[in-house]
Amino acid sequence: MARSAIAASIGAPHPASMVEKRAACDGNTASDRSSWCDFSIDTNWYDEVPDTGVTREYWLELKEMEVAPDGFTRTAMTVNGTIPGPTIVADWGDELVIHVINNLSINGTSIHWHGFRQNYTNANDGVVSITQCAQAPGNTFTYRMRATQYGTTWYHSHFSLQAWDGIFGSMVINGPATANYDVDAGPIIIADWFHDTAFSLAEQAATAGPPTPENGLINGTNVFGDDGDANQTGSRFELNFEAGSSYRLRLINVAIDSFWKFMIDNHTMTVIAVDLVPVVPFETNIISLGIAQRYDVIVNADQNDVASDFWMRFIPQSACSSNDMADNIRGIVHYGGSTGTPNTTQYDFTDDCLDTDMSLLVPHVSLDVPSTHLYTSTSDVGLSFTDSGTIKWTINGSTLLTQWGDPTVLQILNNDTSFDVGQNVVRLDEANEWAYVVIETTLAVAHPIHIHGHDFFLLAQGDGTFDSSSTALQLSNPPRRDVAMLPASGHLVLAWKTDNPGAWLVHCHIGWHTVNGLAFQFAERISEIASVVDDTSVRDNCAAWNTFATANEIVVDDSGI
Repeated sequence: MARSAIAASIGAPHPASMVEKRAACDGNTASDRSSWCDFSIDTNWYDEVPDTGVTREYWLELKEMEVAPDGFTRTAMTVNGTIPGPTIVADWGDELVIHVINNLSINGTSIHWHGFRQNYTNANDGVVSITQCAQAPGNTFTYRMRATQYGTTWYHSHFSLQAWDGIFGSMVINGPATANYDVDAGPIIIADWFHDTAFSLAEQAATAGPPTPENGLINGTNVFGDDGDANQTGSRFELNFEAGSSYRLRLINVAIDSFWKFMIDNHTMTVIAVDLVPVVPFETNIISLGIAQRYDVIVNADQNDVASDFWMRFIPQSACSSNDMADNIRGIVHYGGSTGTPNTTQYDFTDDCLDTDMSLLVPHVSLDVPSTHLYTSTSDVGLSFTDSGTIKWTINGSTLLTQWGDPTVLQILNNDTSFDVGQNVVRLDEANEWAYVVIETTLAVAHPIHIHGHDFFLLAQGDGTFDSSSTALQLSNPPRRDVAMLPASGHLVLAWKTDNPGAWLVHCHIGWHTVNGLAFQFAERISEIASVVDDTSVRDNCAAWNTFATANEIVVDDSGI
């Protein structure tokens, strides 16, 4: 399928919401997905990116409205009036210009383009209190970035709990692939869903533990209530297969606090990418999908002799997740336009919150990590409690506390690098050196750890605290991704090269943990940051926010991110 057909199949925006200077090339076809114009799946995208000459321009309006994705009506935050918001589509090498219009009634905002390296575009990372001030209601903020990677990712608010009240959507960057397929079926977003707003549940999460979601949504829909119950509301996500064809599914977990096992009954999947990294293909019946992770899989429609309808299942893992509809977060795969109800059986699985085994996640473009490195840090994840009993998550005993009106980047522009202890800043001043970071915990809670500004190299992942004398690091073509699960009572060892000046956040992607301080940041090549940000844009946005915040007596009441 040519690029234009792929874009159409995944819901590219109406031409009125996107401006394209010109088409670059025809992309690839079903018979050879490894090619891409004058590039291929073998190209090292860290060093070489197509220059398409294409600019794709989008407008995203954020506003509150009533929604009923499972038949239960509640107020939520939307992007262009929908949950999820529109899919942003581009080709590898395109420039993206995205205008965010904040029409929320009282909330500031920012939008983070998850997994985008933002190479030398730090101020466009969209993290309030780190790379920008909050964007005031009534204002428009424009992000500019280049699609230096390709694959599947998502965008979401990075202002407090907004992402989990509806401000999120998928991103598809077309490019080559490590295996052939016939049809790009597009993103499949799984979200846990509450019948109350995330903000109204925040106090419960901070004092009594995480609340239980009432439901889960697949691409913004699901039923609510037991099957066969006359009071069941909503509708299921449905996907049609034609026998003999192969389909690329782009799985995205946007949950606030749910780890899923994904499967399609009777079908085997071939994994071709993890986060935004193409991998050597491998087969599996079950995908372990941590929060904020993405898996691109190919499914062959080869089961029409068994049945015409099959369950697609997202199963929250009770080891770290809960859900009132745990057994009924399901879509349907129909063959040949059937409209029947499946009568198929799920695969057996182990209930856990562990990533796919590292040995299976082999990047197609092989890159090694040197054993010599500039910096090693150990970050211990812990808990503390305020005098009132509020839970605070800590890194090395410190809870992140930042300011919506005084971001790290602005402090650096003002030559103020005497950061407060609560900002949890690690300095990485040397250019093009390797940093190793150990993140570990003695607590029996798993955490999805996300790093901004880099794909990290996953050198180790396992139980217990890290022991450098006995734990072997994988330095030869280790997995690369942007989110990895820190196992309960376990450790991660991550590495990256200091090749991207900026202030970059590292945080747990469980929303309740993020707002209660489980994050730190690293200031990379501070002396160069002023040269890669638009000073005027940063200051103007901050002036607008601070005027609004003062007039409305807005104060930070969580971590600030």
